[in-house]
Amino acid sequence: MLTKKEQRLRRARQTRIRIAQQGAVRLTVNRTNLHIYANVISGDGTRVLASASTAEAEVRAQLGAAGKGGNTAAAALIGKRIAEKAKAAGIEKVAFDRAGFAYHGRVKALADAAREAGLQF
Repeated sequence: MLTKKEQRLRRARQTRIRIAQQGAVRLTVNRTNLHIYANVISGDGTRVLASASTAEAEVRAQLGAAGKGGNTAAAALIGKRIAEKAKAAGIEKVAFDRAGFAYHGRVKALADAAREAGLQF
C-alpha cells in the first residue's frame, strides 16, 4: 500500500519524464499546509533559475499575520512573483510541473497568476 506522498510522486513521475525529454524550462510547485513554493528549473534540471515562496520575509510582511501562507491569495501572490523573477532572468516560456498535486485551489491560483503576469505555459 502506497502512502499519500508516494502516490503523489508516482503521479508526478511521468510528467517529469515528458518535460525532461522536451528539455523545457519547468515551473515546479510544491505546497504544504502552511506554505507554497515555486521554482523555475533549467531544461537540464541542474539549476534553479528563479524561486519564490510564502516563507520569504518580504512575502510574509505583505501577507500580514502568521499562517496566511496557506491560502489562494498567497498562492496568487507567489505566482505573480515567480513570473516577475522568471522574466527578469530572461525566461518567457515554461512547462508547468504541478508535482502530482491536483490542478485545483492553490495550485490553480498560482498558475493563473503566473499566466496573468506574462509567463507562458
